[in-house]
Amino acid sequence: MLTDRTNSTSGALVVRVKNLGQKPKPKIEITLSDEQKDAFCPTYTSLEQIKGEATITAQCDISFQDVYITFEGATSTFVERTTTTHPASSRTRGFSPFLRLVQPMNASAFPEPRIIEAGKIYKFPFHFNVPEQMLPQMCDHAKAESLPEGAHLRIPPSLGDPMVAGMGRSLMDDFAPDMSSIAYTLRCRITNGRGATGKHKILVEGSKKLRIIPAVPEEPPLHVEDVSSDTYKLRKEKTIKKGLFKGKLGRLVMESVQPKSLRQPPVRSECGCNVTTMATANLRFDPADESAQPPQLGNLSAKLRVVTYYASIPFKDIPSGSVDFQFSNVQGMYVETVNLSSRCVSNSQWEQRKSSSPVRQDSIRSSRNVDIPEPSSAYKGGTFYTASMVVPVALPKNNKVFVPTFHTCFISRIYVIDLYLSVDSPKTTITDTVLHNRIPVQVSSEGNRNTQLTISAEEANAIASREANAFFDPRSIAPPSTEYIGRAQLVPQDAPPSPGAGYTHRHSFGQLPQRPAPEYTVRMQAAQQRSLSLSFEDEEAALAPPPRYAGSGGRNA
Repeated sequence: MLTDRTNSTSGALVVRVKNLGQKPKPKIEITLSDEQKDAFCPTYTSLEQIKGEATITAQCDISFQDVYITFEGATSTFVERTTTTHPASSRTRGFSPFLRLVQPMNASAFPEPRIIEAGKIYKFPFHFNVPEQMLPQMCDHAKAESLPEGAHLRIPPSLGDPMVAGMGRSLMDDFAPDMSSIAYTLRCRITNGRGATGKHKILVEGSKKLRIIPAVPEEPPLHVEDVSSDTYKLRKEKTIKKGLFKGKLGRLVMESVQPKSLRQPPVRSECGCNVTTMATANLRFDPADESAQPPQLGNLSAKLRVVTYYASIPFKDIPSGSVDFQFSNVQGMYVETVNLSSRCVSNSQWEQRKSSSPVRQDSIRSSRNVDIPEPSSAYKGGTFYTASMVVPVALPKNNKVFVPTFHTCFISRIYVIDLYLSVDSPKTTITDTVLHNRIPVQVSSEGNRNTQLTISAEEANAIASREANAFFDPRSIAPPSTEYIGRAQLVPQDAPPSPGAGYTHRHSFGQLPQRPAPEYTVRMQAAQQRSLSLSFEDEEAALAPPPRYAGSGGRNA
């Protein structure tokens, strides 16, 4: 026991002696020069300017090599699964720095020799613009054909830090799990050479958190077609019975369409207006016989489901559903539900209609009134009843933050409106009938109306020169190759695939061959090499997910 105490005491003395020999590191302070210079967490949107300066002071003379001021964005995820064969849990991590803008530095801005002298103040200004999207090489993984082009290249919003979500004033919940985070940071690094791995060795580093809410336009409605999808369901049918052990009253249909997006006001806006949209529930009742009357409606309630998908490997497509995420070690999902409204609709009026055609008209639906749902599977023609109800949807104003809908390589956020319609069943039945629709809804964000994309005169001349030179680029006028005209060629069902054509055998027409993704131009490759060459030691640890805020009403509280 005495020997152990002696060893621990000697070890502490060695550490203290080493610390006495080390020089104190310089101090770095990052300040902004706009109206948010005093804000704890400044908030910006697309195309806005971020201006400020980094101030460096030191207590003693310290030599350095370079100073880098960057605007960075990174995604960090982990997926944890508890296995049944091993007592410990398994965890896979994903880390992706998708944005790094470097402030150009003139050599005249550095002292000669490059020594930070004690007592002097060194100021380095910086100027960044929040981009609208990333470079193409940031999403170079394998993708499904159904993934929209550029879907993973849009700048995502800040996610996963309650202090950033509340802009420093309070802890706010953005419905992000601890397994996913998106962080934006201003960083100033003083380096002193390179390490054994070729990365810059950081002498000292200063940082400042930023909150980025990009401008997200309203997208076209989603094409919901898969009836087996457990994410969206725009139509629901149920049989209404007359009572327990009695015959059928008819078939009830509830159909909905995707509403307009929930449009968030511009960042830093103090208008206090409500973010609202309107969902609809179109009903149709097909009676079992002409004498049957529509059922008595009960309550219509609406809930907003917030779904966050995360993965440690890139998504090949827009994630959806929940089955694929239940037993996966590389991807997961997190769902929270917010109650919106609930009201009685027993006074809704049914409108009687007649039709002489019992055939379902799926192909000509656009020619009729969209408020009238399609006939049910039990409809045989004759009389039917319709009703329509409007459901107001408003985002609650509390400690919740609803970031815009987005999709990246590792994290996706979607919103779903759950509509529940209860039907008052006869007293002889046990439970009421409930119809449930799952309607997709987008949360979009309005950008700064006073912000415009500005380019320098040098960039404008370069663009004009490139467009002028493109006019003289040689163009091929040769007839197309046979592999590009396969779409117009009819392929029999039993015909073997054409050699070298690359067809995917189908029952109707052939498809174009799958070709490798086009290579990027020299300019893109140069940008990629420049991005990869600027790397620092221990930068992944610097962008680690924020800690838990237990008991503070914040993240996952």
